[in-house]
Amino acid sequence: MRLLRYLRENVRFLTAGVLLTFLSSFGQTYFISLFSGEIRAEFSLSHGEWGGIYSLGTMTSAIVMVWAGALTDHLRVRILGAVVFGLLVAACLFMAFNNAAWLLPLVIFGLRFTGQGMTSHLAVVAMARWFVATRGKALAIAGLGFSVGEALLPILVVAVMALVDWRLIWVGAAGITLLGMPILLLLLSQERTPQAISQSSQATGMNGHHWTRMSCLRHWLFWLMVPALLGPSAFSTAYFFQQVYFAEVKGWAHIELVAQFPFFTVISIFSMIGFGWALDKVGTGRLMPFFQLPMVAAFLCFSYADGVAMNMLGLFFMALTAGANATLIPAFWAEFYGTRYIGAIKAVAAAIMVLGSAIGPGLTGFLIDFGIGLEAQYIGVALFFVFASILMMIGIRRAVPLLLVR
Repeated sequence: MRLLRYLRENVRFLTAGVLLTFLSSFGQTYFISLFSGEIRAEFSLSHGEWGGIYSLGTMTSAIVMVWAGALTDHLRVRILGAVVFGLLVAACLFMAFNNAAWLLPLVIFGLRFTGQGMTSHLAVVAMARWFVATRGKALAIAGLGFSVGEALLPILVVAVMALVDWRLIWVGAAGITLLGMPILLLLLSQERTPQAISQSSQATGMNGHHWTRMSCLRHWLFWLMVPALLGPSAFSTAYFFQQVYFAEVKGWAHIELVAQFPFFTVISIFSMIGFGWALDKVGTGRLMPFFQLPMVAAFLCFSYADGVAMNMLGLFFMALTAGANATLIPAFWAEFYGTRYIGAIKAVAAAIMVLGSAIGPGLTGFLIDFGIGLEAQYIGVALFFVFASILMMIGIRRAVPLLLVR
């Protein structure tokens, strides 16, 4: 009953969050990578060339995110969201009608900046700012849009692509995004805005301060967190980006691999909800040091998988971290650095995560062309997550006592 009352009282804002995260799908790697085979064939690209183009477009979007992400501290979500949706529509149409290989980096930039970058950023910043006592719950509910996209779109796209030209699917993506614009404006017709939140209701961070972006960047905790920000974005992205090639290496049909993605989504939903509930109860400090350890097991499973069952086990572990990542990371910035300037701070964090999603496909594609297979690469990825978790444990342990200083 308490949950139903919560949903009823906040339905507009939570639905807006779900809408934003769902429509970010069209700029997410798992969606774009579904067309990797067609794009490489159409433009005669090697794995390394396609990975390099993808990395260049994504890296450029990360740079622009540092500036554009701070706009969430000043503009209403419904206005900024409608503009971003409009740009995402244009990016989808650009992909649908582009015939020049040299324009692909610009196409990828448009999709990654508007989809994966700004649309996701708007959703998590809005939830982190609008909700305080139930921040974890709000982030988990909004994150369901990611999960719905991950569960439905890959199977749907693979099935439809067998019937129609792949470019028409991008036209459809543009149409769906266009429909989202009036829905967002309607949901947020009475929006909670940054200007509508009083100074007294804004939560402080460590040492009782309202941390600015520059003070955050000068703080040691931020830099200890960087590998943890890069890791899931880089290597989960790489896994989905290389899904076609990975299936070939393992000797599986692509549809066999894609059919496992709903399982990943279901586990990530349970993880997201579970971690959202837990962080409202115990805070991020107790949860953060350990949430990326399942990635170690995940990539070892991917490396040694000799059948789809072992790959599914890997997806189970990766989903645990994916669900936690969707709730813990946004809540971490609000809890440790405060909410007054969270848009600007989260923009830098989002840029780092977008940068990670640029590094992953480019690095794996280059290493494939260089003769180092995905199976060997994934052992190195597992070791990276051990390193990132150790740094996070050191940083969080030192920082938690500072939350008590007011």
